[in-house]
Amino acid sequence: MAVTLTTPNTLLGAIQPKGDTAKLATNLATVVLGTLLITICAKISVPVWPVPVTLQSFAIVALSAAFGMRIGVATVALYLLEGALGLPVFAAGGGLAYLAGPTGGFLLGFLVLAAIVGFAADRGASAKPLTLFATMVGAEALLLVLGFAWLLLFSGQAGWIDQNNVVASAFAGAIQPFIIWDILKMALAALTVTGLWSFTAKR
Repeated sequence: MAVTLTTPNTLLGAIQPKGDTAKLATNLATVVLGTLLITICAKISVPVWPVPVTLQSFAIVALSAAFGMRIGVATVALYLLEGALGLPVFAAGGGLAYLAGPTGGFLLGFLVLAAIVGFAADRGASAKPLTLFATMVGAEALLLVLGFAWLLLFSGQAGWIDQNNVVASAFAGAIQPFIIWDILKMALAALTVTGLWSFTAKR
C-alpha cells in the first residue's frame, strides 16, 4: 500500500516530505484540516433565498485540485461523516436528517465533484488554468444535476417548492440563482491553484 495519497502532479505531491512516515502524517493532517476548511467555507454564505450561496464547492474543488483525487475524496468523505454524526459542519447544522433532506444530493454530490477535479489534478491539470477551470465547471454542472435530481425526489419536504409546478420552481429556487456564482467560484479556485502551482514550480 502506497504511503502517499497524492501524486507529483499536485501541490501536495510537490512539496510533501520524502520520508514515508512524514508523508503519511502529512496526508492525514491534510485530510483533517481540509474538513475544517470546508466547514469554515460552509459558514461563509450570501443569504440568497431559499438556499444560501456558500463557499463549500470552492473549498472542495480547490482542495481536490491542489491535493489530488484520493485526498480530495477522503476529505469530503470525512466531512460528510462528521456531519452525519451530528457535528454542525454543514451550512445550517448537521445530523443524518439534514444529510438525508432535500439538499442531501448536493452534499453527497461533493464526493463526485472531488473525484473528477482530483482525477484531473493527478494528471497535471493543476498547471493548466483553462483545463482546470473547464474540468471544475463540468464537475460542478454534474453536481447540480445530481443535487437537482435528489431535490425532486424530496420535493414534498421543501415548503418553498410549488407542488403544482415542482420542476420549474425547484430549478428556479435551487439551481438558477447559483449558476453564475458557481462559475465565479470555479474561476477563483482554478486561478488560485494554478497560481500556487506556478509559484511552487519557480521555487
